[in-house]
Amino acid sequence: MHSFATESQNHFLLDVPKTYIMNRKIYFIFTMIGIILLAASCTNTEKKPMTAKQIPLEDFFKNPEQTSYQISPDGDYYSFLAPYENRMNVFVQKRGSDEVIQLTAETDRSIMGYFWPNNERILYLKDTGGDENFKLYGINIDSTNAIAYTEFENVRTQIIDDLPDIPNEVIIGLNKRNPQVFDPYRLNLETGEMEMLAENPGNIQGWMFDHDGKLRVAFAIVDGINVSLLYRETEADEWETVLTTSFKDNVSPEFFTFDNKNVIATSNLGRDKSAVVEFDIANGKELDLLYENPDYDVSGVSYSKKRKVMTSANYTSSKREKHFFDKEYEDLYKRLEKDLGDYEIAITGMNKNEDVFIIRTYSDRSLGSYYIYDMASDKIEKITDVSPWIDENNMANVYPVKYKTRDGLTIHAYLTLPLGYTMETAKNLPTIINPHGGPWARDGWGFNPEIQFLANRGFAVFQMNFRGSTGYGKKFWEASFKKWGKEMQDDITDGTNWLIEKGIADPNKIAIYGASYGGYATLMGLVKEPNLYAAGVDYVGVSNMFTFMKTIPPYWEPMLAMMYEMVGSPTTDSLMLREVSPVFHVDKIVAPLFIAQGANDPRVNIDESDQIVEAMKDRGITVEYMVKDNEGHGFHNEENRFDFYRAMEAFLNEQLDVKKSE
Repeated sequence: MHSFATESQNHFLLDVPKTYIMNRKIYFIFTMIGIILLAASCTNTEKKPMTAKQIPLEDFFKNPEQTSYQISPDGDYYSFLAPYENRMNVFVQKRGSDEVIQLTAETDRSIMGYFWPNNERILYLKDTGGDENFKLYGINIDSTNAIAYTEFENVRTQIIDDLPDIPNEVIIGLNKRNPQVFDPYRLNLETGEMEMLAENPGNIQGWMFDHDGKLRVAFAIVDGINVSLLYRETEADEWETVLTTSFKDNVSPEFFTFDNKNVIATSNLGRDKSAVVEFDIANGKELDLLYENPDYDVSGVSYSKKRKVMTSANYTSSKREKHFFDKEYEDLYKRLEKDLGDYEIAITGMNKNEDVFIIRTYSDRSLGSYYIYDMASDKIEKITDVSPWIDENNMANVYPVKYKTRDGLTIHAYLTLPLGYTMETAKNLPTIINPHGGPWARDGWGFNPEIQFLANRGFAVFQMNFRGSTGYGKKFWEASFKKWGKEMQDDITDGTNWLIEKGIADPNKIAIYGASYGGYATLMGLVKEPNLYAAGVDYVGVSNMFTFMKTIPPYWEPMLAMMYEMVGSPTTDSLMLREVSPVFHVDKIVAPLFIAQGANDPRVNIDESDQIVEAMKDRGITVEYMVKDNEGHGFHNEENRFDFYRAMEAFLNEQLDVKKSE
């Protein structure tokens, strides 16, 4: 299974119900391209931000020079995404050669993700104008035999399984027959022929294959709120339901054991935190607990296909962490840390023989670099810096912090301070409160271009993992149910007040900014706390819970009952949903607002922004509105990112009166 994330993506999901976040396999299948788009050496004891080295806005938001490196199965070539006419396209290069071959020349929309199904071919995905109806294309690495495999109108393509041991086939999902559900197809990459492997009866939300490429596990939604595991011994057998749980409980099969008998899974059955277990899939029973972290959910499990061993369990505390099952894999990381240990290290790709690795480094102040490590020669060779124009010495530190909510929950957060400030010296700074999207996602530690941009402009930036954020266990997640605009919002308010009490934030110069759910939280923050925030920036945020529920993508429809239990039902919870819909309370908003929206957004329909802009204008409240006709849930085209952040900077400077404070 391959990851499709790139640095150009934003991290502000307004997502499908939490079962997709809890279940990594289903989450990957159904969100595919998650539009989810550093230590200073000097110390400044003055109370004003250091702004002498203002970095051009474009340096933060232009496309990476080269990124998303992968390696061919035989290890002879590596591939990457790089700009061509301001769009990210696929290039390949033979190891040891300076010749670079450009495979794609997309000029309307960047390639969203790609991978190697075999040594001769690249597959990639692209949508139109942000509509998220991704189409699958393929091309040989010598630029021949380009094929549009799934160029169907209003159809979304998913990659279900890349079948690494079957070089000329992959398993894809299409909602071609029924826009609400996805059927699995076996795609022949040479001929383009597709064979439907099963007809989705309407409740199957994910499929899983064994190591031989046989379809043997399915995930179903029952009665809208329960989740069933379906199993069959062979593809000739009928499906049997082996386990049904509430969607609040989770067994997420990661992969079959190497004898194709049981599965390795993450599970929170009978526990608060998701742990790694061996699971008897035929009988729906947990066999062995393999690893459990007392504080954090395990988010995934890695394994060596060649050596047939589990290698690590992955989880996130304040940073990404691993628990190692395998000494050889642990020794590999120790070897990499010997040369690269000043940075966080991630293995992002390897050849089939598992002796040549693509390595990515990063930190809170750097987008990092790519390296190639050859185990035979024991040499680490630098390939490229992702954004060489970024000098990490001019970037800001990101501090993990935590605070208590009014009802006693511990909230983990990240505070980014302008260059030269420390936790001890930061006083009365203009501050941006930045709640994340999702909302069933989380913020993490690392380089975030927009956070660094705001810090470079003199702002402290505060990101909090309010209740419902993932990775902190079942109880913390469930604490968010039907709490949009209520306790979830209070967590954000409590964090803002914590900054004021610490003396870090200037109470007269605090703005709130967020995207997707974070945009909704921005609007609700201005409604609930009209005297706390001097301004707000809402980026593709929900304003009306009723219209939001009516305009979701069709493939979210089977999960609506889940959404109703987690957020609220438009019928039985209508009074509550009206109470937490910002559009009905614009009379309480006094702070100026800037709103940005993509016209083709399939998650948060443009009507969400249109209606609150109209309501605010009717009341004479200052509102600026930016709409991009060729964008969806967040701005991906480089020129649109420039426009948005340039307008946001001017808006924040004016509303927080930053220039007069310098």
